[in-house]
Amino acid sequence: MPDTLIHNATIINEGKSFKGDLLIKDEHISAIALPGQIQKEGTARIIDAAGLMLIPGVIDDHVHFREPGLTHKADIFIESKAAAAGGITSFMDMPNTIPPAVSINTLNDKYLLASERSLINYSFYIGATNENLGEIMQADPEKVCGVKLFMGSSTGNILLDDRRSLMELFRKAHIPVAAHCEDEETIRKNTRIYSDQYGENIPADKHPLIRSRDACYIASARAVELAREFNTRLHILHLSTADEMKLFNNDLPVGQKRITAEVCVHHLWFDESYYSGLGTFIKWNPAIKTRFDKDALTDSLRNDIIDVIATDHAPHTAGEKTAGYFRAPSGGPMVQHSLPIMFELYHKKILPVEKIIEKMCHNPAIIFNVRNRGFIREGYKADLCLVDPDDPWTVSKENIVYKCGWSPLEGTVLRARVIKTFVNGTLVYDNGLINEEHRGQRLLFDRLIQR
Repeated sequence: MPDTLIHNATIINEGKSFKGDLLIKDEHISAIALPGQIQKEGTARIIDAAGLMLIPGVIDDHVHFREPGLTHKADIFIESKAAAAGGITSFMDMPNTIPPAVSINTLNDKYLLASERSLINYSFYIGATNENLGEIMQADPEKVCGVKLFMGSSTGNILLDDRRSLMELFRKAHIPVAAHCEDEETIRKNTRIYSDQYGENIPADKHPLIRSRDACYIASARAVELAREFNTRLHILHLSTADEMKLFNNDLPVGQKRITAEVCVHHLWFDESYYSGLGTFIKWNPAIKTRFDKDALTDSLRNDIIDVIATDHAPHTAGEKTAGYFRAPSGGPMVQHSLPIMFELYHKKILPVEKIIEKMCHNPAIIFNVRNRGFIREGYKADLCLVDPDDPWTVSKENIVYKCGWSPLEGTVLRARVIKTFVNGTLVYDNGLINEEHRGQRLLFDRLIQR
């Protein structure tokens, strides 16, 4: 491929913002310098990036691209297109597909699918059950991002609820344990209370009272307790309450933490006031909760209590989402819009752009030990995104890329726009045009045994 010289961009990287040029040669970042200091060679393409921000490609450590088995909702090909349109260059996909990825064979089947279908880079979690510790221990730490644990509350047919098996996982896990923490007993008790009151017609705004803050805290505290007991490398996913923040600390750099924390974009954007208009279209697990919780999560990002911003991108069809409280599945599409949403927080002076890039690009790479990605550094893979921070546009069905064809953000004006996304040096997304011929690469991880 021809070299690409990105000229006069505002480069946001490692806590700094500066004007500069960047040269892409083959798959890598070849040079970074002040404007005008990199000489164009031969047929190199020049991109004038004046007025644009150049950031590392986003690494989303939490998606559900639904393949295999649930491709009426989404698939790797289309969701990776949507991710590229949103500035995401790498994803880590969850195991609750059909069949579930709870063995090395089913995991390898997903890797094969991605190698054939994904436009961006990829990795897949192996799921934990009461019986598959032997399979988990066969996972190659260099090639598998982590093990997904549904802690107390099952999604699909993946659940580890036997205490002895749970302790063995925390004792022996040699790759990061990524945990969904909600207490099933608390959820069942709350469900009975609201079923007695409303029958089958529970209003959507009762969802955060059913999947309550207590349900979240009980399970998260249990996971943290086990991780501290066994020195497990634990990453708690999609935190949603102010209460859970007391379980974490910021006394160490992120690369030295054994227990790390993630928040998802929808918990930073929505709150309970949105249920009246959007109903089950914003039904997620864990539930979107109060404005107080949302503000606490944002504060914890600023203060480095929370380490990662992800999406939990989990599409369902519009018909499924309107099927009533009990039948409507939890989850929604988010990868195309997560970065522009976070830029809204930048424009509102809630989070500096450098902090957003730290949480979406740098820290996922550090926490999962991703090889040569997540930073703008010479020699690193050229996973890059050019963003216009001030080019307002409206989310609509006409510009949604997701296979499900809808977004809870429809009608929302977003000020920042993704202009170009490079994956391994190739321009995959170019201002609305998508290179469907490109294929991403399997993520690799620089790890010693994680004990």
